[in-house]
Amino acid sequence: MAWLKALAEDALKTGGRQVVEVAQRKILLLNHEGQVYAIANQCPHLKLPMNKGKITDGAIVCPWHRSAFDLCSGEVKDWTPFPPVVGKVMAMVSAEKTLPVFPTRIEDGSIWVDVE
Repeated sequence: MAWLKALAEDALKTGGRQVVEVAQRKILLLNHEGQVYAIANQCPHLKLPMNKGKITDGAIVCPWHRSAFDLCSGEVKDWTPFPPVVGKVMAMVSAEKTLPVFPTRIEDGSIWVDVE
């Protein structure tokens, strides 16, 4: 593992989010209910930013096509619900496209991310 310092811990309050660059990757840090998550700030389907995504039931919902990705694993929890046919098509053509997630740890007042 290659842990890299991403942000000061006190810069990410509970409920907060911030996009940082770690090892030339745009990473979205989320503090959801006291747990810090690090995910790619890019939807794996349309390559659009995820930083405006809604957090619900342990997932982040893409603000562009509304598919939900698990915050811990990056796996798709729900394909785009509208229009109805699109979700089924996306499931068929994008079945293996998960949202990259990265381990985090808090140490010495900083948030560390492993981007390997």
